Amino acid sequence: MFTGIITDVGTIDSVEQRGDLRATIRTAFDTGTIALGASIACSGACLTVVDKGEGWFAVDLSAETVARTAPGRWQAGAPLNLERAMKLGDELGGHIVAGHVDGIGTVAAIEPQGDSLRITVSTGRSLAPYLAPKGSVALDGISLTVNTVEDSADAVVFGINIIPHTAAVTTFGQLAAGDAVHIEIDILARYLGRMEQVRHVFQS
Repeated sequence: MFTGIITDVGTIDSVEQRGDLRATIRTAFDTGTIALGASIACSGACLTVVDKGEGWFAVDLSAETVARTAPGRWQAGAPLNLERAMKLGDELGGHIVAGHVDGIGTVAAIEPQGDSLRITVSTGRSLAPYLAPKGSVALDGISLTVNTVEDSADAVVFGINIIPHTAAVTTFGQLAAGDAVHIEIDILARYLGRMEQVRHVFQS
């Protein structure tokens, strides 16, 4: 489990196609304290450390992970939002994040709003039931609050705000309109949606 509070922006140093895709990631983390087999959220995708050295760690991405994440995300030079897994007793500064990518969104617009940035994201209708104003969402692993939600026939568009600190310590300082972002819905919304689905099945 994670909190959606980014603690490093790493960079993919290299990628190698083996049975799976192996990515080597440069990081400021003290890799001496990272165990092989540990989980690290990489721009919202929970990945397992399979190798490491001073200032770097490696992960393997299955075909399923590559298919469910943004096209072109796993290439040399790409920046990644990094978060190590929670430890019991850690401060929960964001919200509970599982590191599962539920869908891909597209940045529709970025507009200054005071000192912050107002970011509008469009995604498919399948995620619409799980997005609510003042609810939680993780974008590229960042814990954020949904401010607005607008539904249309084939998409849902939602807005979030990024304060200057968040822009400075995550990849969102480099975000541009048209970029793809990983979306993880709130875990409570996921279970409520499933409960409602099952209720309708048993009532039919």
